[in-house]
Amino acid sequence: MPADAGELTVDQDQNVRVHITAAAQLLDDLAGRGTVLSACTQGELDDFMAHRATYPSRTAHFVRWAVAHRHAHHLTAPARRWAGPSGPHDEEQRWEVARRLLHHGGPVIADRVAGLLLLLYAQHVNTIRHLTLDHVQRDGDKLKILLGDRPIMMPAPLDALMEELIARRRGHTVLDEPGSWLFPGGLPGQPLSSDQLVIRLRALGIQPRQDRATALFTLASQVPAAILAGMLGIHRSVAVQWQQASGGDWAAYAADVAARSARTAAPSS
Repeated sequence: MPADAGELTVDQDQNVRVHITAAAQLLDDLAGRGTVLSACTQGELDDFMAHRATYPSRTAHFVRWAVAHRHAHHLTAPARRWAGPSGPHDEEQRWEVARRLLHHGGPVIADRVAGLLLLLYAQHVNTIRHLTLDHVQRDGDKLKILLGDRPIMMPAPLDALMEELIARRRGHTVLDEPGSWLFPGGLPGQPLSSDQLVIRLRALGIQPRQDRATALFTLASQVPAAILAGMLGIHRSVAVQWQQASGGDWAAYAADVAARSARTAAPSS
């Protein structure tokens, strides 16, 4: 028998309760960390979604609603979560696109740089669009970019592409102001929107969520989690999770090194 108008069915009531529970769980978690939703960072959200969210899809729905209603800022929560690279094909495809962007002209220079920051440094779309000239630093004849708590050297030819992008940005008068956007949007004083950047990246053959995950997966197999988190500006626990998923167990490696060192230092009988 259908519910009367304005009444919820048992399933609908349960669905509402789960959504509210998911939202409350995130808010409680943030409160326990001494922060609130309006100040929540992408790293904090990623950490919660990866480790403590009981209902990830409902939490993501709440975050998208909160951003749309300006209760949260600069956060993205995908409707579906990707499990990770399906195999060597993902990595090969990532490098194929990266080589094309590095060595072949054609696409807009800003799109090439944005795509390479995602493919090579596993940067989130929201992080990329909020980068400013202040994030790019000169060290002699080298360029560095600050993505986390330490600047990273930009190798050739990526540094040349960044130089070209900065030179083009200097054609705009607003670039004399501190914090000028590397990827400005259509509205004065605003960066490129996430939606527009995603559209432009997809036009280059990049699937932002999947390709970023593949980049993280690869980097985590090569770099200790603490260093990776500092370099890329991601939460350390997220870096640990990716490291474990990729098999780059640096903790086990460190323990093995310590054991070997102890054996070497032990006096022979």
